Amino acid sequence: MSDELELLRDWDADAAPLTEPARAKARHRLLNTMARAERHTDAAPSRRHALRLATAAVAAVAVTGTAVLITEGGADEGGRPDRADRQPGTATPRLGNVSAATVLNGAAAQTGKHEKTVAPRDDQFIYSKRVIKETERKTGTVKTYEDVNWDSVDGSKRSLTMELGRVIWEEPMGKGEGVWPPREWSKLKKLPTHPKKLIPKIIGVGTSSKPISDFTTHDWYDAYFMLGELLKWPVLPQGLRPAAYEALALVPGVKAIPGVKDSAGRTGVGISYPKSPFAKGKYLIFDPGSYEFLGFRDERTSASGDKTYIQLSHVVDWAIVDRLKQRP
Repeated sequence: MSDELELLRDWDADAAPLTEPARAKARHRLLNTMARAERHTDAAPSRRHALRLATAAVAAVAVTGTAVLITEGGADEGGRPDRADRQPGTATPRLGNVSAATVLNGAAAQTGKHEKTVAPRDDQFIYSKRVIKETERKTGTVKTYEDVNWDSVDGSKRSLTMELGRVIWEEPMGKGEGVWPPREWSKLKKLPTHPKKLIPKIIGVGTSSKPISDFTTHDWYDAYFMLGELLKWPVLPQGLRPAAYEALALVPGVKAIPGVKDSAGRTGVGISYPKSPFAKGKYLIFDPGSYEFLGFRDERTSASGDKTYIQLSHVVDWAIVDRLKQRP
């Protein structure tokens, strides 16, 4: 993927060069703008899980967003052994000492044993239901939402999604548009199932050959973001989800946070990436014994800016269906 900030600099060549913090902030805002951008909808703007890719998005860095799965604090990560050498433990780890690499590699092993592979057709829809428990920080008021989605597999049909109970209609993708992760099974099948090969591919959305040894700090920010978006999609070819977990374990600076509650009240281990300076309080949650993925923790701010919310969420059901609004 070409550097979006280089494109912006060419767009206004007389402007003063961006400082490194400004470059990082603009780059991260661009990713988040792309992740949040919507096609024409009949309701409020969506915070969609699919990263929308469009050539016009490079000029949209002024829109503020928050990246996924990032927070502060936590225990230092342990070593990152190569895939062939990893021996994930089966005993329940002590919550205070478990490392991010241990949890993520354990999750990869656990997922590899139980994953189901069902290939959707391009003319079908992915149905999913997600439960979100949202707590307002100041008042402690808790609201629970059940959001359901019907996503067109290849983007050629209208999709119906929900965001905190609001119904959102999304128009078919136009010329030059796509999504990350790709929906078409043929494109998903082309993604590598080896973590060290997967990471460069997702940086370039299928085109980069840059080795991870040459990654900059911003490359790792992007890799972490893109891996998080990939893991949100419920339907992946066999081996790709475990590879994504293993790839996250390779990101320098990922942290394990013990004692995190999920949306069902279970105590787990949160995986965070505190190196990003642009978002806090967001992470993946795993069972500390089995390493089963439990859900996400996120934070959001109201449109007025005077309220903040903690969100705990997990997908409770998904299926491949033939028609919009069809349930399994």
